[in-house]
Amino acid sequence: MNFSVLISVYDKENPEHLKVALESIWNNQTLRPSEIVLVKDGILTPELEKVIEQFKLIAPLKICKLDQNVGLGYALEKGLNFCSNELVARMDSDDISFPDRFEKQIRLMTEHPELDISGTNIAEFHKQGDKACSHRRLPSQFSDIQGFAKKRNPLNHMTVIFKKSAVIDAGNYLPFFGYEDYYLWIRMLRNGSMIGNIPEDLVLARVGNDMFARRHGMRFFKQELRLQKELMHMDFLSRWEYLRNIFLRAFPRLFPVWGLKLVYKFLHK
Repeated sequence: MNFSVLISVYDKENPEHLKVALESIWNNQTLRPSEIVLVKDGILTPELEKVIEQFKLIAPLKICKLDQNVGLGYALEKGLNFCSNELVARMDSDDISFPDRFEKQIRLMTEHPELDISGTNIAEFHKQGDKACSHRRLPSQFSDIQGFAKKRNPLNHMTVIFKKSAVIDAGNYLPFFGYEDYYLWIRMLRNGSMIGNIPEDLVLARVGNDMFARRHGMRFFKQELRLQKELMHMDFLSRWEYLRNIFLRAFPRLFPVWGLKLVYKFLHK
């Protein structure tokens, strides 16, 4: 079955990380995509351009070039319109897909045509070759995913594969800093989409030491408030669920980094 892979890259990315990520979705896969759509979100460094030019020699790479950096939501919206196939897999520019990732995900989507989107668990790591420092495991059954989505993101974004038409019917990716994917999944659920997860680690997700530093502070606090308010207005959350999420998700964004780490570990048990 033909499918696309959608990646976005911007000038702050590490060229070596991008190289490893691209190799993992082409060189090492038991089932290869028919095309890889790469969005250049603004002007890239010469080092990143070199990696991309070298990869174009061995893989079916399609480039969607944006003149300036516009952010992940808008970049993925543009990139999705470049994808030729109904099935589209997402990949981040610094993660590593397991060799059988696409084979297992395409099999799931083929055997369960009622699914509009599916993801997998991830193993998180700091440096290539290191053992996983943590895992992000999610419910696999739709009945469990529906309840889980009211508290936390029900999909690991870098692992998903979805039907292009279902994403577009829900409004496509939209700009929503830090929550572009979560906001899309909820709109898809409200639109009647079915979600599933493979209960296996099929992607190695790179986590830097500054991950928590980047995801705390007033900007993320305000974005969390905005998201929860939007979900309540969509009638996805009750008033009580909204208040619970503000307490558990928004206020910890104002904690010191060490406090945010403790909350993260508690919520991801």
